Amino acid sequence: MDAFEPLTGPPTRFRAAWHGLGNQLRHPTGVVGRLLGLVMNRLNALPNQAAVEALAPRPGDTVLELGSGPGHGVALAMAAVGPAGIVHGVDQSAVMLRQAARLNRQSRHRGQLHLHLGRFDTLPLPAGSVDGILAVNVAYFWHHSVGILREARRVLRPGGRLAVYVTDAATMRRWPFARTGTHRLFTPTELTAMLRGGGFPDESISIRSVSLGHGIRGLIATAENPRPVGLCDEGAAPEANI
Repeated sequence: MDAFEPLTGPPTRFRAAWHGLGNQLRHPTGVVGRLLGLVMNRLNALPNQAAVEALAPRPGDTVLELGSGPGHGVALAMAAVGPAGIVHGVDQSAVMLRQAARLNRQSRHRGQLHLHLGRFDTLPLPAGSVDGILAVNVAYFWHHSVGILREARRVLRPGGRLAVYVTDAATMRRWPFARTGTHRLFTPTELTAMLRGGGFPDESISIRSVSLGHGIRGLIATAENPRPVGLCDEGAAPEANI
């Protein structure tokens, strides 16, 4: 069972407010959600860049971002895949998708970016249709990570890669909103275990620690979707992008 931090830490009189902030980070809504979206594009700039670099998409690739938020990450992914590539963003927050659409309106008009309102455990994409998947600052909210990661593997082509960024548990515990039960916190061992539980082979999983300054440390995990035995690289390519 996925473990989330208990309701400890913040003083009782502030706990409801911090818990509310944690819920807004999980699913931004209303005016508060719109304001958080503006903040997220700034605060997630370095994690997004680090995750895209770790994923290393190639020109012409199809990339999916789980939890595309206000759109900075998909913009970086589109720059990496170039005009021949396709990027999909999935988010459960309509507020975030509207912000992402405004930020990336030209890419949407060109047909390069496709934004989807929905859940991560029922992705609106065919099997084997994406080359790489990004997930930045969203794994904290995966209460059922096994189902989400199996669905990610379904849409990921054999040999395709997943890149996950989370802030390290030691840093997160200093932030009151992350200690009210809304966030799952990760050490390198716990992040590895989550990916293993989702079906990614141990030998394909790599975890590294990154410093974002101001005492903040993050974890970047990459993992590869296993190829069926005997499948060559040419055979692993998706038939078509959507």
